[in-house]
Formats: sequence, structure tokens, C-alpha cells
Amino acid sequence: MKQTEVLLQPNPNARIEEFVYEKLDRKAPSRVNNPELLGQYMIDAGTEFGPGTAYGNALIKCGETQKRIGTADRELIQTAALNFLTPLRNFIEGDYKTIAKERKLLQNKRLDLDAAKTRLKKAKAAETRASSEQELRITQSEFDRQAEITRLLLEGISSTHAHHLRCLNDFVEAQMTYYAQCYQYMLDLQKQLGSFPSSYHSNNNQTSVVPVPSASSNVIGSSAMTSSGLVMTSPSNLIDLKEGSGSRKARVLYDYDAANSSELSLLADEVITVFSVVGMDSDWLMGERGNQKGRVPITYLELLN
Repeated sequence: MKQTEVLLQPNPNARIEEFVYEKLDRKAPSRVNNPELLGQYMIDAGTEFGPGTAYGNALIKCGETQKRIGTADRELIQTAALNFLTPLRNFIEGDYKTIAKERKLLQNKRLDLDAAKTRLKKAKAAETRASSEQELRITQSEFDRQAEITRLLLEGISSTHAHHLRCLNDFVEAQMTYYAQCYQYMLDLQKQLGSFPSSYHSNNNQTSVVPVPSASSNVIGSSAMTSSGLVMTSPSNLIDLKEGSGSRKARVLYDYDAANSSELSLLADEVITVFSVVGMDSDWLMGERGNQKGRVPITYLELLN
């Protein structure tokens, strides 16, 4: 129960505040959650940059999506608290405490019964024995009555399990709805950002984006490393090579093991001859080293003048 509360509300101070308001039987004040706060900051920044600019417009759209996610997050917390946490807390603080109390009382009755049996065994005088037998009958009766009460309470656990199983299903369904909403919101945002003119996505006329196996060095032509580990490559030299019929020398930037017989294995810092072949994938060139020839990935090469 506690860990579910942590999942729904990671802020411990907020949980304490909600606990205090609950004990005072007062409604906790509405609080802006993190996605809503981020969304508002993005909208404010986008407005400052200008809705007419690509970056400002994108910030506003991202901010609106973050606020939608914040609303979905709020709905998840409310639904989970109502359908899952509250029934569980009511059982733990209500029926469970009653069961624990009755079980402890049963243990005490058992101790009283054992003590009465022991006194009866030690009784020698007739009068003392009669008194011990009377005490035993009373303690036995009290034990039997308490055992029946405890048994009935414990038998109700099965129905409690069935109820909490339904609550658990409700919790899973609430999470499923939440993540589906978030996915749809982000999918819509991605489409909106993708609808911007292509010039908005380029940086200094660098248009092709290719993955690199290392976070350093340059690739064909002029390039710039981004924070995501991708290289934005100027295609000018590559276009010249693709369109021309001649070959060029290229230095190998990284070791490369050929995946099949159509490819050429490479060693870092070696110089090979490369040329284009009509119909070949744009991410590959034909490489030549002596009598060896095969396809090589362009991201592993640096063209030499």
C-alpha cells in the first residue's frame, strides 16, 4: 500500500500533506504536477520566442502536450486512489485490525485453557478438583466461542481476496488507460512536429543524419556531433562522389568486420579507394584494397582531398 502511494505521489512532503488533510477530514488543495508545470514553462517560453517562429511554435505544441499528460496523470492518481488504494487501506485499517485483535484474544483464551487443564491435573483434594473442573468448563467454553468468532472472520478472507482482485484489475486498467493516452498524445505531437517545413529540421544546411559507432571524429565531408550521438553530415563531397564516375581515397575511421562476402572488412587509419555504384544504397560505397573489393559503410570513412 505504501509503495503504491509512492508510485502515485513520489513527493514525500506532498504525501504527508495529503495524510494530514485526510485525518482532518478536509480536502487537500489542488497542486500543479510536474508535467503541467513543465508544459506551462514551455508555453511561456514559446510565446516569448514567438508563435510565428518554428522553435516557438514547437515549444508551445510540446507544452500543450505536457499539460495533457499532466491531466492524464491526475486522472490516474484519482482513479487508483478511489478504486485501489482506498479499499486496501480500509481493509488494513479496519477488518485486518479486527482479525488480528480476535486472533490475539484467541491465543489468550488458549493460554487460559491450558492453565486450567494444568491446575486440574495438580488438584488432589476433592473440593479443589471440583473447583478446577468448573474453571476448565468455563475456560473451554470461552475458548470455543472465541475460536468460532475467529474462524468466521478468517473465512471472510476469501471474499476479501475476490474484492481486492477486482480492485487490482481496476488499478491495472487505470494504468493501461494512462499509458495509452500518453502514447497517443506523444504520437500526435510527433506528427505535428514532423509537419514543419524541412528547413526547420536542418542545422546550417546539414541534412543527412546517420548513426556513428563512436562519439568522436568526423565523417565524410563537414560534420557536427549532436548530443544524441548522431552526426549531421554535409552531403556535398558525397554527392560529388556519387555523381562522378571517378574514385577517391578515403581514410578508415573505425574497425569494421564484414557481415557477409559482399562487404569489405576495414582497419582503423588505413587508406582505401572508394567509388560509387549505380543503384547502391546511399549509406554505402564500394571499397577497394589491392585485389580485395566490397561494400563499405560511409560512416566509417573520411574522404581525402
